[in-house]
Amino acid sequence: MAAEIQGWPGYHPGSVSEPTPAPPADVPVDPLYTHAASPFVRTEAPTPVAFASPPDTPTVFRPLSTWTTYKTQIQFGLAILAYLMFLVGAVVVVQANHDEAYVFEIAALPLVPAAVVIWLTVRSLSRLDEVQKRLQMQALGFSMAATALVTFGYGFLEGAGLPHLNWTLVLPLMTMLWGLGLGVLALRYRFRR
Repeated sequence: MAAEIQGWPGYHPGSVSEPTPAPPADVPVDPLYTHAASPFVRTEAPTPVAFASPPDTPTVFRPLSTWTTYKTQIQFGLAILAYLMFLVGAVVVVQANHDEAYVFEIAALPLVPAAVVIWLTVRSLSRLDEVQKRLQMQALGFSMAATALVTFGYGFLEGAGLPHLNWTLVLPLMTMLWGLGLGVLALRYRFRR
């Protein structure tokens, strides 16, 4: 039986392989970062690298880049413009021909671009991330509840003698309250702990 390694019972010199030891170093090698934070070693700033100035090129209007960047805003603006054009045209035609049979169809024409505006709004809301969707839904909920409260309250006050208001004021009120709710919620989200 072969002799055991001294201090290691059960291990025999033939069963344990040992790499050839490295020769002793003449000078000790400092590990990397030995003097990284030493207050006694003076460190010097790296030499600055000189970059050439960018060329003076005039600003160029790139329609495709603008369309890609602002596609949703451009589509929304064009749909609103189409709605306003249809609205003005319908009002002029209805006022000029108020006794004709087709005035109801003409008066309903602005609903077509209004439907496009609704579709664009829903599409842009569906493309938001979860946090923005939550903010928008809370702002819309606040807007609807506050609009209902204001309109019902004013309806009761009309019964008490206040002047009648036009129904077209409900949508601007709802939009204003939506913006107010979104602003308050965005500030609350930004400054919460």
